[in-house]
Amino acid sequence: MYATRVDDKGRVKLPVDFQQYFAQLGESRFFVTSLDRRIAQIYPISVWRENVKFLASFRKNPALARKVSFNANDLGGLAELDSQGRLLFPAELRRELGMENSAVRLYVVDERVEVLSDRAYEEDKQLAKEAGPEAVNDLLKEGLK
Repeated sequence: MYATRVDDKGRVKLPVDFQQYFAQLGESRFFVTSLDRRIAQIYPISVWRENVKFLASFRKNPALARKVSFNANDLGGLAELDSQGRLLFPAELRRELGMENSAVRLYVVDERVEVLSDRAYEEDKQLAKEAGPEAVNDLLKEGLK
């Protein structure tokens, strides 16, 4: 997990290893959004396009797909890495998630980068702490290495 900041212009600098990973994939364009209005996500544009198709064709619960799609489009926007490895976060996303000119935490989940505000980080940290050793033991029994 990487600690960084949203600067006064709304940009987040990606760690060098993230930049190198995306460069190897040939990705320089991203969709920056939030699906749940709590945690932000940075999607390489190719991954985001797959999500758009998935949400459009999700038949198990179309109302849920519409809500998630609404959140993503309401708060999201396209962004390109600048020469210094920074991405501009949409203003509405920054306001909604309390990320304006503040510290954030970045970590990779599947093919996206999750971006947690201090508030979301502290909430998730407390929930993880409450899981305790029992949770780890249960996962070890199921094959966690």
